Amino acid sequence: MTEYWPSPERWFGGPLVRVPGIPGRHRADWLFGARGLPMEGEGIASDGRVYHFAGPYDLGWANRSGAATAPCAAPGFWTNGRPFKLRRPRFARYGPGHARTLTYWKSAAVDPHLIAFGSRIFMRQLCATPARGWVVARDTGGAIRGAHIDLYRPPPFRPGGGDALRNESMLVVPPGTRPRTTPHC
Repeated sequence: MTEYWPSPERWFGGPLVRVPGIPGRHRADWLFGARGLPMEGEGIASDGRVYHFAGPYDLGWANRSGAATAPCAAPGFWTNGRPFKLRRPRFARYGPGHARTLTYWKSAAVDPHLIAFGSRIFMRQLCATPARGWVVARDTGGAIRGAHIDLYRPPPFRPGGGDALRNESMLVVPPGTRPRTTPHC
């Protein structure tokens, strides 16, 4: 399990630029970087408004030296180093508001080939969060592959990697089904 959040523009210091879909000028590294809108899916601009990355989703990623890199099946690993920025930023598009209806601590991004949208997911490690152990599969991500969930949470005060849990068990309850026994915290 990893965590993600709407990326705050206040964390970035790149040059101010204009892009389609967002009024005004905003930080280039927030708009095109691997910790900004394209990776997190949405962000909070300096004026407090929310915007989302609207694709296209096949622009590809470049590492710090400019070489192509892509997510591996193992969470957190990339084919040629960690991503740094979009490979073809001039094609990126943005829109106002949230791309999906998500709830902090109660929504998760999943690989839809493995976990159905709308599935309820229980992880004992989430018992101390407002989710009280349970989240719902409500989002996807290009880097979410296999038995991995990405928990949606409020942004931390400072940039950071968030928590990552590996080799922890989870119970997935697809829509329309019930577990034999329902786990509790």
